[in-house]
Amino acid sequence: MPWQETNPMFERLHFAQDLASEQWTMAELCTRYGISRNTGYQWRERVLALGVRGLEAQSRAPHSSPHSSPQAKSTEIVELILAEHTRYGWGARQILKRLQTQYPDRDWPARSTIFDILARNDRVRRRRRRTHWKHPGAAPLHTTAPNQVWTIDFKGQFRTRDGSYCYPLTIVDHFRRYGRCCQSVPDVKADGVFRERRRLLRAYGLPDAIRSDHGAPVASHGIHGLNRRTAWWRQLGIVHQRITPASPQEHGAHDRMHRERTAQATKPAAANANLQQRVFNSVVHTYNEVRPHEALNDETPASRWHPSTRARPSRLLPPTDPGHFEVRRLSTAGTFRLHSGQQCLTQALHGEMIGLEDVRDGLWNVLYYDTLLGRFDEHSRTITGAPSLKKDCERCRRTTCHRSSRLYTTCPAPAIWPHLRQMAITAHASSRNSPGIRDGPT
Repeated sequence: MPWQETNPMFERLHFAQDLASEQWTMAELCTRYGISRNTGYQWRERVLALGVRGLEAQSRAPHSSPHSSPQAKSTEIVELILAEHTRYGWGARQILKRLQTQYPDRDWPARSTIFDILARNDRVRRRRRRTHWKHPGAAPLHTTAPNQVWTIDFKGQFRTRDGSYCYPLTIVDHFRRYGRCCQSVPDVKADGVFRERRRLLRAYGLPDAIRSDHGAPVASHGIHGLNRRTAWWRQLGIVHQRITPASPQEHGAHDRMHRERTAQATKPAAANANLQQRVFNSVVHTYNEVRPHEALNDETPASRWHPSTRARPSRLLPPTDPGHFEVRRLSTAGTFRLHSGQQCLTQALHGEMIGLEDVRDGLWNVLYYDTLLGRFDEHSRTITGAPSLKKDCERCRRTTCHRSSRLYTTCPAPAIWPHLRQMAITAHASSRNSPGIRDGPT
């Protein structure tokens, strides 16, 4: 025998029929059908008022809404709102203000109600919420060859036995774990650090990128983290990568090296800075020539590493931008002029040439060599940071930058059209009167 099927409507109908037969009391019927007596009396009143049609489910919508606006139901008001939008294309806030100014004696609906009226008449274009740029984001640290990425950092300072402070500066090749240096400097100011980096670039060649945290003197709080020294890296064709804020795990390999190598050289500390540097040199030699590394199949870094094929140039060429760029030179205060207006960019590039590319009306891309620094809006007089690799780059129309394989932290200009760039460099080098050839900063 099949199961007996039922539904709420049939149960209500049977309840009404049993109640009309007067064979059972209300309490007995409610117990039999598993409902309360209040519900039973409610269905009896509906049957007496509407008949069988009263057993159907009724709408629970309120007869009147406290949030409804009588002005929104007025055809005249709706036509005025749509007419203002058709004429000016304004939003709800501007339309409300204009109507209140034109007709101050009338009652107008709220701004949200005007927005609903525009939406019901297909006058609203939905827009995606824009996220504000804070940090360009670090590219995934995946290297496939030596000299692609060098990592740089300071080991924590300590005192030698004569009481002077020592700040060990460490630079390591990420792919082969080859220690470039562990140099003792008296402070973290840029001068001593920059001299050591110049020596390394002259001895070992140029890497594709140098990766650091956000500390001084490698990074700054200016646009794109630029300072005078890292701007020199741009001129050499070296990309400065900064790890994501509050993400020390992105610098984990370098910090691991600190624990393994420099900890041995600082406990106990040497008598003075010169003797401490001898200890550092001995530890670096052991780390590179003797100690096997698990990441290198138990080989030493020195057996796998070779110098970079990119030699450091003795003189630097200025940026060569395409003909449609507006080229401006930054003043000593780090400002540039565009259409009779003066805008501050960064003092780290004072005296340098930048390129301005017109994106659309009043919107310019700001480029230094092949790096997109940011975007300048003439109307609001503001400069926003360059887009991240994680976002859709508007220059290359891809979700991943076409040069991210080279570990660029932000989307650079699309190689500034390499054939045009090479032609410009060749013509510039062959010209006798080519201004702007400069040495690196001292």
